[in-house]
Amino acid sequence: MDIRTEILTMCMIWDKQNDQVLLMNRPNQKGFPGYIAPGGKVDFPESIVDGAVREVKEETGLVVKEITYKGLDEFCDPEQGLRYMVFNYVATSYEGELLSEPPEGELLWVSLGQALELPMQDWFAERFPRFFQAGTFERSVIWEKSTGRTLKETFMVYSDSVLE
Repeated sequence: MDIRTEILTMCMIWDKQNDQVLLMNRPNQKGFPGYIAPGGKVDFPESIVDGAVREVKEETGLVVKEITYKGLDEFCDPEQGLRYMVFNYVATSYEGELLSEPPEGELLWVSLGQALELPMQDWFAERFPRFFQAGTFERSVIWEKSTGRTLKETFMVYSDSVLE
């Protein structure tokens, strides 16, 4: 069996001054309906952070600045020999204007406190608070796409302090 790895990014854009985040409402035909942060596949041979910046620009029209790595979500499906690695970032500064007709779905600035009231995939709702917590995280899930069963899940949170 061929083993494939797909590298993806997700970048939460956080307007700290107004306590808002930018989300997009992806329609059903895009695979993951509901509100989600911008992101997508990293093109070879670009760096992962360059992929995150490019995806935000393509999907929103904004150029993100002050981008911080928040963590890794990894999903493996042994039946397909497929590993998805999603590198998560938060950007607290940006330039530009929002696209009037974004390609991935309607863009919406929403207050941080109301964001989880929007319709979104369970996996994104679970990940959402991690963008705003101190430190980084790592989550690894082994699942079977055919049955929808999770076979194993590991989750770690790392603090910002240096180990002595």
